[in-house]
Amino acid sequence: MASAATTIDHGAWRPRYNPWLIAFIVTLATFMEVLDTSIANIALPHIAGSFGASTNESTWVLTSYLVSNGIVLPISAWLATRIGRKRFYMSCVVLFAASSFLCGLAPTLGMLVFFRILQGMGGGGLQPSEQSILADTFTPQQRGMAFSIYAMAVVLAPAIGPTIGGWITDNYSWRWIFYINVPISIVSLFLTYRFVEDPPYLREERIKAKKGGIDYIGLGLVALGVGCLQMVMDKGQELDWFGSHWITAGAVAAVVILITWARWEWRNPHPIVELKLLKKRNFATAMLSMVILGAVLYGTTVLLPEFLQNLLGYSAAQAGICMAGGGFLMVITMPLSGFLSGKMDPRILMAFGFGATSLGLYHMATHLSLGMDFGTAAMLRTYQVAGLAFIFIPSNVLCYTGIPREKNNQVSSMMNFVRNIGGSVGIALVGTMVTRSTQRRQNYMAAHMQNGNPMFRQMVEGMSATLRHQGMSAGQATRQAYGRIAMLMGRQANALAFKDVVAVLAVVVACLIPLAFIMKKPPGVIPGDAPPPH
Repeated sequence: MASAATTIDHGAWRPRYNPWLIAFIVTLATFMEVLDTSIANIALPHIAGSFGASTNESTWVLTSYLVSNGIVLPISAWLATRIGRKRFYMSCVVLFAASSFLCGLAPTLGMLVFFRILQGMGGGGLQPSEQSILADTFTPQQRGMAFSIYAMAVVLAPAIGPTIGGWITDNYSWRWIFYINVPISIVSLFLTYRFVEDPPYLREERIKAKKGGIDYIGLGLVALGVGCLQMVMDKGQELDWFGSHWITAGAVAAVVILITWARWEWRNPHPIVELKLLKKRNFATAMLSMVILGAVLYGTTVLLPEFLQNLLGYSAAQAGICMAGGGFLMVITMPLSGFLSGKMDPRILMAFGFGATSLGLYHMATHLSLGMDFGTAAMLRTYQVAGLAFIFIPSNVLCYTGIPREKNNQVSSMMNFVRNIGGSVGIALVGTMVTRSTQRRQNYMAAHMQNGNPMFRQMVEGMSATLRHQGMSAGQATRQAYGRIAMLMGRQANALAFKDVVAVLAVVVACLIPLAFIMKKPPGVIPGDAPPPH
């Protein structure tokens, strides 16, 4: 058995069907899952209205999904190994489809939240399973292009999701955003059953995993730790972070449980998550870059729509259309990045991606204003995401360098997990930074809003005169002038806070450029290098 296992390499097995067909099949379900998440975000007010719930209560529709999704991600590799990757992938599709149908039928908000938990469990296994299938289906030289197909689905779905979600909820019902998953899932299941197959080495790994038993302690710790962390990240800003005993207790619990879990998994001979893979330089570096990439990507995806809706008065649908241009640009740059990753040093592409993303964020920080038009806002988003494809694809290619093929499931599971955790952290940090920066800006501006300031006095007098001409008394006009100036000051402080936060993100991403060259160049991908051994 041992000698047979040593002969298994990238050239020992290839799928019987066209690998690009397999790439399309497994990408279909992932596209559906990501699309459904973005559609649910836009339909949240309609869901709240349908059940007579408050905005805070309705956010549990999103939180419940994220928590269960986050718990399943780190253990998906272990589950795929124990029951078979194809079987696990199909089970996730079935669970996602069934729970989607039940979400559409949900009679109460509580039932909808429960079904969203099930839906998150099903969705959590789709992305890592797809990545590991692609890693096994394609040679190292082809992985860049293969991962670009997967990445296009991941970025295109959020780009068109708000538009589709707005149209469905306006013309039909929010329940149809869940029903549409069912026929897509049926097609995905049929095609997966017909064309996707597990490589032989996975069968050997399944036998080994069953002999090793089940790590119940590791399984329980990771579920509790990730669940606490996701709840803290999602509710922290709403509850004023550590001003809330609930958030403080959750944060302490998450830290203690996750540290205990990491120590347990490191020493366990049959762990749920192979943390010892972090000894590999490329993998550890890719994990770090993916955490920060997730934070920046998710954080800015929330940041710009908030600016457009809260300060410029855009509707949710208009804000979604404004963001779509960046998504369509990434659909173009992803294949280019995938092609170049197989032709040149991926580390150079990664450094270029960090540099381009940093410049795009800096450009956004200098041009965000209360007077910008729709076209300017759309271009700011487009510039900001122009470099992301050159980070995402090379980092996925580089992270598999030096990793045994039988650990591909673990690599894809951990990479997706840290990206989602980075996204949760990024959204929470961005929201907190905007709030804190707004307060600082407002305090500074308020210090100069006094009658001793000639410009302020002139502004009050001018606005009062205008209001008096409209029929107000002198006293009413003066009070209205002060109130309107205070409102304008608040909007301006908020706009400046958005600029501050984006500028900080630009500096953070610029500091990551040297990170690319810490990684090892993958052999056999760059012309002139020795090919991988067979």
